[in-house]
Formats: sequence, C-alpha cells, structure tokens
Amino acid sequence: MNAKQLHKSQLDFFKTRKTVDVSYRIKSLQRLKTAIESREKEIYKALATDLSKSEFEAFLTEYNVILGELKSYIKKTRKLSQPKIVRPSILNFPSRSRRYPEPYGNTLIISPWNYPFQLALGPLIGAVAAGNTVVLKPSEFTTATSQLLSDIIEEAFVKEHVCVALGDATVAQELTALPWNYIFFTGSPAVGKKIYQAAAKHLTPVTLELGGKNPCVVDNTAHIKVAAKRIVWAKFLNAGQTCIAPDYLLVHKDVKNKLVNEIKNQIHEFFGADVKNSPDLPRVIRNDQFDRLMEMLENETILQGGDNDRASLYLAPTLIDEPSRESKVMEQEIFGPILPVISYENKEDLEQWIDSYEKPLGAYCFTSNSKFEKWFLNRFSFGGGVINDSIVQFINDRLPFGGVGNSGMGSYHGEKTFETFSHYKSVVHRGTWIDLPLKYAPYQGKLKTIKKLLQWL
Repeated sequence: MNAKQLHKSQLDFFKTRKTVDVSYRIKSLQRLKTAIESREKEIYKALATDLSKSEFEAFLTEYNVILGELKSYIKKTRKLSQPKIVRPSILNFPSRSRRYPEPYGNTLIISPWNYPFQLALGPLIGAVAAGNTVVLKPSEFTTATSQLLSDIIEEAFVKEHVCVALGDATVAQELTALPWNYIFFTGSPAVGKKIYQAAAKHLTPVTLELGGKNPCVVDNTAHIKVAAKRIVWAKFLNAGQTCIAPDYLLVHKDVKNKLVNEIKNQIHEFFGADVKNSPDLPRVIRNDQFDRLMEMLENETILQGGDNDRASLYLAPTLIDEPSRESKVMEQEIFGPILPVISYENKEDLEQWIDSYEKPLGAYCFTSNSKFEKWFLNRFSFGGGVINDSIVQFINDRLPFGGVGNSGMGSYHGEKTFETFSHYKSVVHRGTWIDLPLKYAPYQGKLKTIKKLLQWL
C-alpha cells in the first residue's frame, strides 16, 4: 500500500470502533508481547547488526524497557480507560464532573535510529492502549531492526490496526502530508520543525521528542570518582548516540584535572586497553555521521581518545580540552562519543555557557552543595535532569519524558503515553431534582445576590 492507502485503511478501521473496545486493545498488546518474547535473540542480533550493541546493552536499554511497558499496560489499560472523577463546581449544583478518555483516531509514529526498537515501540504501546490505530515509520538507517519491527507488528496486529511503513525520507514526507489525528515524532529539531509545519496544515496535534546541547556541571564539592564513573557510562552508552546524553562538561577549575584523570581511568575500566575490540562499545551509525564527528575533532586539543577507523565506524571515547564557543564541536548537538571539557570559575560562567544555547532536553549537576543544587534547578530550563547522575531520569517510568522549547513539545513515558494519545472529554452531569433560579433571566435584583455568593465561594 502507498501512504494514502495506509491512511485510509486505518481511518476506515477506526470508524468500525473495534479499537474502542478495551478488551480488544489488551488482547492486541498481549499478542505483541508474545511476538517480542519469541524473537528476543533476533532483536539482539538486529541491534548488533545496526549499531554493534552488546546483548547486555540491547537488553537493558531496548528489550527490557519495552517488555516492562507491555506488562504495565496489559495490567493497567482497563483502569486507565475509565472516566476520571473531578470535583464539581458548586455553581453547577447538583452535578457530577468526569473526564472521559477517548482515542484521537489514526496516528502516525516516526521513530529514530539510535534506539530503534525501544523508541519505536514505546509510544506505539501507549497509542494502542489508548485505542488508536498506528502507522509506524521506523528509521531507514537501521534496516535490520526496522525489518524485524515490521515482521513483529505483522504477526501481532491486523494491518488496518497497526502496520509498519518502511522507506526513506520520501516515505516520511508522504505520510506527514496526510491529515492524521495525531503525530508522534522522535528525532532532530531540524526535522521536528518540518513535521510541525506539515501537521499545522491539518491542525494535527503533535508530540515532538527532539534534543539539544545537554550541559553537565561538576562543581568543586562533587564526589569526583562517582561523578566520573556515571558520566562515562551515560556519555558513551550507545557510543554517545543518546538524545539525553551529556553533551559537554562544565567543570569547576579547582577539580578539572582530577575529574579528567578519573574519567580516563574509568574509560580504561569500562573498555580496557584495546578499546576498539571491546564488545561493549557500539559503533557510529553510518559514514556521514562518522565524517561529521571527525570534523568536530579538527584543530581541537584531545585529552583522551581520538582513535578511529572509518571502515568499521569506530571512534574511541574522546575528551576535548577547552573548545571555544565558535568551534564545530560546540555549534550543535554532538550525538557521538566526543565529550568537551570546559572549566568555569563562577555561576556567571555557567550562565554564559548554558544560556548561549536553546533549552536542552537534559541537564545534569554533580554537587554536594544543596544550595548550588537548588540554584541550578531554579536557574535553568530543560526537559528533565538528574542531580549526581545523568540520563537515569528515563529509567523511572512515573516521570514524564519530554523537552521544552527547541528540545521538543509534549511528553510521554509510562502512563503518560496513554494520556498523550488520548483526548479527555470534560463532561458535567447535571441533576434534575432541583433547579436554582438565580442564573435565569430576568436578572433584575439578582446581581447583589450573585456577587455575595461568588465571594463566599
């Protein structure tokens, strides 16, 4: 089917109202869970093919996340689908108030290449639980995982309910030109703006999960060894190709050398002396991304790493010393295993650096000073963050995940995904056993009474 045919078939299927049946949704999710569990080893193999991910990393950051979401939604979808009671207004006495969740309808999900399994199925599960139909457009750059996703979806769903549209950017453009009831996009701010423009033509609501230059501040009271270990894990997970990874370090000048030395030690602990042959360091996704990263290293002072091999898309975990704000590495989100280290002296230095960028998706602060922690959280705007660690905000599915400003709009994760893919109808149920006459015309002589009543409320 072409894009228009996919769109129409799902719209027609939604109109049958089969997906409004909560039992139908739960059974669909159960079939998806069965299909995924039966293909666990295939999923690991596909992720290794596309990104050279180890089985451990694939399990931790992709497979287990999705399995957890499925188990949760199979258990909670019926409850989430119930009307939510709201305290009524006394002005509507006698009455009850409810918020009724209903699916938007036919939805489009466009997922990225960096976590191609998790970031495709995470929003899809919530969309299905909420009663929508879904067309999933996965990345063309992770061909093995995208094809496997197509096979799994075909096994678990009828195609009019959920299906996968494989193809390049042309397919995505054809899809986004259509009048969907909701679009969910994960990717770069540049592409996100194009998605938003296409959606605006049809007044289609959107969620945009984007990215940015995520700062990581380490002050002079931080526990340096713990900070170094946690930064190395978060930054070089998936070879730095994580939208919430620390993008650059702002380190107090008094502890900079100590932190750099400890980061070097931790890189050795993580990946050994022969980093290239470590099974735990994934690869850069493709040649153009590799070339972009290599351009960032030009004319910079490298404190650690820099070793590379274009043929295998290998780039060692790399530290850059004091790049300028105008350098290529500081112009845009890095999205690779390169970590700039910049020293600061005071809060004004931090403000100058962080405020020079758009609001980031993530921000991190390592400190033992509660006043500094409070200042950091109150002073800077960002999608989400962590104190004394990084990227682990994503682990708690009770915390909604999303950006602000240039790093995105809307949020999802856990039960929030159900809310994202639902419209909540606000309804007042009025009683008829009494009908107070105050609101009805004629109004003469009633103004003083209504003013007193409103003051009392």
